Amino acid sequence: MRQVYFLSFMVFILGTSNSFAEGFSVSSADISGQLSKAQVFSSWGCKGDNISPKLKWSNPPKGTKSFAVTVYDPDAPTGSGWWHWLIFNIPAAHHELKQGAGNLTLNLAPKGAVQSVTSYGTTGYGGACPPKGDQAHRYIFTVFALNKAQLKFDEKTMPAIIGYQLNANSLAKASIMAYYQRK
Repeated sequence: MRQVYFLSFMVFILGTSNSFAEGFSVSSADISGQLSKAQVFSSWGCKGDNISPKLKWSNPPKGTKSFAVTVYDPDAPTGSGWWHWLIFNIPAAHHELKQGAGNLTLNLAPKGAVQSVTSYGTTGYGGACPPKGDQAHRYIFTVFALNKAQLKFDEKTMPAIIGYQLNANSLAKASIMAYYQRK
């Protein structure tokens, strides 16, 4: 009986490890374990460059019609976290965002993509800026593979509405997490 369980377990592990290796993933040469000054906000007492990182994703699931990217801090002392970036309606043919794509004046985001309002009350990328002296915060960069070519929202749509729609229409998600602490 033990052999049957062991063999079943090994088949499960081998089968899933193969599917994980070929799964949807995101990477960034700009992000390591800690965010750098480049990704830190440049206001509210923070002295960063406020540059969104380059993100690249691969192996989206079949049926992907568009992508969306969010940056979220679940450790913000708000009771509901903090949305640092929401960009959606990225065409399915695009598998990356250039460094600085979160700066609307640079026009680096894919044509047709919408960058909606963040918790800062502005559109585009808003970098890390945790309260001074707080513990290190987690910044979760997530790429969503969506089953819709377009979400019918604009840049004024609140983050919770976008987040709800992304989860409701997601075929898969891939994330990178980095930390930042302001001393």
